[in-house]
Amino acid sequence: MTRLEPWTEDRLDDAQRVVWDAVAGTRGRAVVDGDGALVGPFNSWLRSPETGRLLAELGAQLRFGSGLEPRLLELAVCTIGAHWRAEFEFWAHARLGLQAGLDQAVIDALALGTEPPLVRTDEITVHRVVRGLLDDRRLPDELYAEAVELLGERGLVDLVALAGYYTIVSFVLNTFAVPLPPDHDPRWPD
Repeated sequence: MTRLEPWTEDRLDDAQRVVWDAVAGTRGRAVVDGDGALVGPFNSWLRSPETGRLLAELGAQLRFGSGLEPRLLELAVCTIGAHWRAEFEFWAHARLGLQAGLDQAVIDALALGTEPPLVRTDEITVHRVVRGLLDDRRLPDELYAEAVELLGERGLVDLVALAGYYTIVSFVLNTFAVPLPPDHDPRWPD
């Protein structure tokens, strides 16, 4: 059960309306549930509209304007969501990852907390970068050079920012106990 009551459009003030429009405008009606409330982390952002607006804009830039191809972006997000056991994040992005070309065995391994069976060099590098940030809080010079060669400096900046952003999203989801849609069971029941 979520810790925050879902808010619908009819109860928003002007600042909250800006957040709603920023989220729905870049992500479509898929982020609005059957009762007319924002799903995922977005409902919580209405409580702090200026922060919520900035997070919505940053998230849209990182997802839709980044230099990362969707398959690699979704691998990074799934790695982060699994690390933090952020149910909603992992559920949403595992589906997007499969659509973008990730293998089901990779998604399953991430969910189990085991090393994913990655065979593509670009996926291995991206996963190592994200794991390095999560586990060691930095990248060794060799991995940094490998990532710059693969992604370029812009792509690596986008990947590191993506990791930070989805860590924030994971914290929001976990703090406010954001539930999965009603017809989905959690992978990591607590």
